[in-house]
Amino acid sequence: MDSYIETLIAFLRSRALPEEKIAMEQYMRNQFVFLGLRSPLRRAVYREFVAEQGKPRDSLAVAKVLYEQPEREFRYIAIDILAKDVKKQPRESIDFYEQLVVTDSWWDTVDLLAGTLVGGHFQVYPELMEAYNAKWIGGENIWLARTAILFQLKYRDKTDAALLFANCEKWLESEEFFIQKAIGWALRQYAKFEPDAVLSFVESHDLASLSRKEALKHF
Repeated sequence: MDSYIETLIAFLRSRALPEEKIAMEQYMRNQFVFLGLRSPLRRAVYREFVAEQGKPRDSLAVAKVLYEQPEREFRYIAIDILAKDVKKQPRESIDFYEQLVVTDSWWDTVDLLAGTLVGGHFQVYPELMEAYNAKWIGGENIWLARTAILFQLKYRDKTDAALLFANCEKWLESEEFFIQKAIGWALRQYAKFEPDAVLSFVESHDLASLSRKEALKHF
């Protein structure tokens, strides 16, 4: 671990707030350890660090080490750092993102990885989309499947509707809450641009009640 990363880790730990830590851990069902730095403060602390030490030269290397730290905030900062360079990362970074998705998976990290890193990477390297999407949506890992369903969240009117609907269809019978929620969320987001297409899909498929409710939330 080089001195920059060591300094960053020590800097963040020095700002830990024990009084916030307990509440944050309880919110996440006590699955993870926290420093107690909620999002606005965490970002402010990181900006303070960058003002003193500068930006990381190798965001992938920094993110890898940060992801190895036990406190959850380091995962969030790793994703924030990678997001700033998402258009500049090499083609093979998708394998690293896949690894992050399946590392201590929960919605808080997976959703950021899916909508920002994976979605952004496929925009730069669209030739990767078909193979990775097929692997994730056709596998058994619910977090990779959720990633496949959600990675187009920021594509707006550039969304591949056929792919979105096919991904949703693949998991329509799932009883998993996080899959049902993802299907509804993805459809609701696309409905902002193509409401008729989404409404037609919902009405012609037997969606779980949660998925249907989320998809039609703004109709």
